[in-house]
Amino acid sequence: MAGEFGTQFMPQMTISEYDGKWSDVKTVDSDKISLHPGAHVYHYASTCFEGLKAFKHKDGSVNVFRMDKNIERFRQSSELLYLPPLDLTITEQMIRSIVSQYRDDVPEPPASMYIRPTHIGTEAAIGKAADPSDTSLLYVLLSPVGDYFSGGEASLRILLDDIGVRCGPDHGMVKGGGNYASALKHIMRAKHEHNAQQVLFCPNGDIQETGAANFILVDGDTVLTKALDDSFLHGVTRESILTLARDRGLKVEERDIGVDELLERCAKPGTEAGLSGTAAVLAAVTTFIYKGKEYQVGSGEPGPQIRNMRAELNAIQWGDAEDVHHWLQSI
Repeated sequence: MAGEFGTQFMPQMTISEYDGKWSDVKTVDSDKISLHPGAHVYHYASTCFEGLKAFKHKDGSVNVFRMDKNIERFRQSSELLYLPPLDLTITEQMIRSIVSQYRDDVPEPPASMYIRPTHIGTEAAIGKAADPSDTSLLYVLLSPVGDYFSGGEASLRILLDDIGVRCGPDHGMVKGGGNYASALKHIMRAKHEHNAQQVLFCPNGDIQETGAANFILVDGDTVLTKALDDSFLHGVTRESILTLARDRGLKVEERDIGVDELLERCAKPGTEAGLSGTAAVLAAVTTFIYKGKEYQVGSGEPGPQIRNMRAELNAIQWGDAEDVHHWLQSI
């Protein structure tokens, strides 16, 4: 798989259009769609999407990880953006159909087939800045991907930003294009000014998430992360990691975490920090940058807890460990 993560696509995708009701699912070429230049999505960001993966197991079977959870979050994002209501059955049918078509192209672990369902407002109506699109398009793209961190194990430098915000405080749980767009200026500034790979947004000192991943902190046998609210995305990988942590007997605290507490805990030997998401799974953070000063996390190297939790989740996804929580759905 040559090229950067997510830049290669399978030749076809599934689509369905909404105009009072959902059309029959069709399979079409994936290199283009036709939209009016006045389409709502172009002007008012009526777009949301999901990210999930299909894995090929040693027995040749193809399995999608937590498809039901991702489809439900997709439905929620569409609802919060006032896009036409998703038909969950049709959405699952579209995912299953296109993955089944390319089941022989699903790469073996650690690679996978990334699945990108996308829902966009298509009504040609530039006067609808304060009204939703009455029509929409749903499509499912496939992209064979390798490890998100092609250079090996992640060791991330993260800027703590207590002034900027990723998105509106009541809009963070939407997996919408506008949220990623509004975070980009902060991320680019962090890259250019601080040589940081991401920004951990913490408005008024309250730790939330980065521009594209949830945050966890591991201190001894305790895993800390922010409790779910409207301000950040309710990650499927986050929930999976926390479930596995509880299974291992670790104490999980979902609560507010302040910058001062974070930096105090990070100074302790053995503390680890990580970012969780579908693409990266679980990546170690080894340095925080705050108000011009760098803070090493624990030993300053990726630690065993983050590494083990990532390996444990991967083992389930790859079919190398028992799926006791029934997270995998066979295609």
